[in-house]
Amino acid sequence: MSSEQRKAFPFSEFEPKWQDVWEARKAFRTPNPGDADFDASKPKYFVLDMFPYPSGAGLHVGHPEGYTATDIIGRFKKMSGFNVLHPMGWDAFGLPAEQYAIKTGQHPRATTEKNIEGFRGQLKRLGFAYDWDREVNTTDPGYFKWTQWIFLKLYNSYVGDDGKAHPIAELEGKGLSRAEIDSRRLAYISDAPVNWCPALGTVLANEEIVDGKSERGGFPVERRPMRQWMLRITAYAQRLIDELDGLDWPESIKLHQRNWIGRSEGAEVKFKVAGSEETITVFTTRPDTLFGATYMVLAPEHRLVDVLVSEEQATAVEEYREKAGRKSDMERTELAKDKSGVFTGAYAINPVNNEQIPIWTADYVLMGYGTGAIMAVPAHDERDFEFAQKFELPVKQVVQPPEGKDWQGFTDHGTAVNSGFLEGLSTPEAKKKIAAWLEEKGLGKGTVNFKLRDWLFSRQRYWGEPFPIVWEDGSHRSIPESELPLLPPTLEDFKPTGTPEPPLSKATDWVRYSATATRELNTMPQWAGSCWYYLRYCDAQNSERFVGEAAEKYWMGGGKPGGVDLYVGGTEHAVLHLLYARFWHKVLFDLGYVSTPEPFQRLVNQGLILGENGQKMSKSVGNVVNPDDVVKEYGADSLRLYEMFMGPLEQVKPWSMKGVEGVYRFLARVWRLVMEVSEEGVWSVSPALQDVPANKQVTKALHETIKKCGEDIEKLSFNTAISQMMICTKTFTAEEVMPASAIVTFLKVLSPFAPHIADDLNARIASKFPTLAVEGLLSDATWPKYDPAALIEDEVEIVFQVNGKLRDKARLPIQATKEEIEKVALASARVQEFMEGKTPKKIIVVPGKLVNIVV
Repeated sequence: MSSEQRKAFPFSEFEPKWQDVWEARKAFRTPNPGDADFDASKPKYFVLDMFPYPSGAGLHVGHPEGYTATDIIGRFKKMSGFNVLHPMGWDAFGLPAEQYAIKTGQHPRATTEKNIEGFRGQLKRLGFAYDWDREVNTTDPGYFKWTQWIFLKLYNSYVGDDGKAHPIAELEGKGLSRAEIDSRRLAYISDAPVNWCPALGTVLANEEIVDGKSERGGFPVERRPMRQWMLRITAYAQRLIDELDGLDWPESIKLHQRNWIGRSEGAEVKFKVAGSEETITVFTTRPDTLFGATYMVLAPEHRLVDVLVSEEQATAVEEYREKAGRKSDMERTELAKDKSGVFTGAYAINPVNNEQIPIWTADYVLMGYGTGAIMAVPAHDERDFEFAQKFELPVKQVVQPPEGKDWQGFTDHGTAVNSGFLEGLSTPEAKKKIAAWLEEKGLGKGTVNFKLRDWLFSRQRYWGEPFPIVWEDGSHRSIPESELPLLPPTLEDFKPTGTPEPPLSKATDWVRYSATATRELNTMPQWAGSCWYYLRYCDAQNSERFVGEAAEKYWMGGGKPGGVDLYVGGTEHAVLHLLYARFWHKVLFDLGYVSTPEPFQRLVNQGLILGENGQKMSKSVGNVVNPDDVVKEYGADSLRLYEMFMGPLEQVKPWSMKGVEGVYRFLARVWRLVMEVSEEGVWSVSPALQDVPANKQVTKALHETIKKCGEDIEKLSFNTAISQMMICTKTFTAEEVMPASAIVTFLKVLSPFAPHIADDLNARIASKFPTLAVEGLLSDATWPKYDPAALIEDEVEIVFQVNGKLRDKARLPIQATKEEIEKVALASARVQEFMEGKTPKKIIVVPGKLVNIVV
């Protein structure tokens, strides 16, 4: 007997067969408004996976978890009468392909296309119902043409007094100068301190750095100023907070976003510099503690450090700034780190008491937050206190805490002390009074600040979208939209230049745009393509627009703030991807290109799948599970079913091959409801399968399953839905005759979870009972409706005891009288056997539960 015949059911035969059938029939093609076969009467459901980066390693079993969840609900919604948009694509620009090109000379596009081919094959082998006609690839010129187009919209827009984006032409019409206009663009140039990695030859975002080294490769990173493109996301900070309220997202993710944006109310305070015309402006959330400011700190990058440093301190300050430049923002602000700093030799004047306080420079103050300068109140700030202790600076109490608490290090609300005209006021009262006083004296004002910084949008890489910008006479301008897509040049040497000059600088002919103009040499970050891919799915073949108006209004409509009905992905994208996509979407909304203010209405984060040893899967630990291996051994349906049966979708769960074997055995039982195997290993439809009506027990179990599975799919409670199907299968198995029509109904419920076996069994039933089976594919069938009457329990199992010991049982009508129950018990052959012909002394009947016959 072959190894194939030894399998519990022949999944390796029918799974590839049905995948070919689905592809040949374009079973999951989704028509758009305007297409001949589009049904406008149906509601829409847009279910979206966070599209993957196609790495050379391929899928691991963590990927299909979210993909299976969206596939189940997408198939269910289609069967429930929805037009379902469930697409897939590739976030394909990225550093790994470029690093491979540097090592081997192979063009990143060749590497990327090979990896995509591998990923696509793996996904198809899992039977996902994607509309592959809508596949997007961020490295495809037909796609990044529109990424560049959206950048031009940002470049040619500004935020008006109404907090919304407007065309830059409005400012031109008002007669503003070129410099004034450039200072208000949503995409602008800035000389910003950046994380420069010489080995990678590129600027890295803070999240790409771990312990002062690049996340990829572990190369040293240093800080240096560089001309960069920035996106003015800070102009949308308040809207990005406020408009979270209308979204169906986990509260933890909303909190992540709010904390990242970091809104804080406080005041700007101006400190004059002693013996100078300069003024230092600081932002503080506690202006009520101004009387306790005993020193000031400037970020090492602050422009005033060079201006204010004394001759005696110049060398020490320069050495310190050089060291600080080699640290990431994360390292600089780590609470546990030892505080460091250098006195500049200058003094500022505290505006509330005219006392001179020393000005220091220290790396725990960042140029990117607030004004890059702080007033230090060491009595009521932990970091300021540690710094003051180390450098023996004064500590002055200005807040009296509640009784029993130490004032030193106290940061909460209390009562103002040692604070002049604020004396005795509560913290909220003192805040209001000092803000009004500062404004009256022209020394400051109440203001709102955000921790969020503008988005550094430049990368010194080859493998990214080129900017549609040229430089001429020191000024930048956009290229005409007719010249899009702007393709990257052909290069043979992909190695970094070793200087901030990006690799594109090597393509001298490409760089030369005209006799007087040169192209921008930076490329966009990988984030760019993932900011809007969901919109391209709505109309992926459109060459005239980034998305057609009718398609966008239909798929992104629905009367809620967000257009995508369900977005599933990992928590690793909880902040940046979601924030950036929301920002781009709001700009497009303001400019009238999209119809909703938010991209994603409902967000669900699937939990991490750990290795069998309970650790995160990684090659170094050796616990990575390849889905291809699972599919080969147990089939795609078993993998899909197990990933959903492991536990609640959002939970972290360890992988278990024994668990895979368990659902594999369940599917084998489902298979044998319909099929039997001969001694020669040939499968055929079982003679037990007949055109007969289902009995009460089967009907009840079936309708309970229809009801529960439908409700559980809506709640994404897939594990409990599978449990219910297992219970239903057990009820079927107990029957000697299998009612074919009931089995077909059950297969409809199973099909979103295990589509291959469901379609195959339906087709086999159709060969014997063509009028009972679904004609065609189960994905085109209608989701069955449950009958509430079938759920009513009209029978109950009664236990029959003789002298307190179980001897038999029977199902009887709930309404049966004591006399009727007693009569059935006494008539039982098993009961009579144990009574041994004796006359009962006593018969105890507990209706709905038991009969105990005492002899």
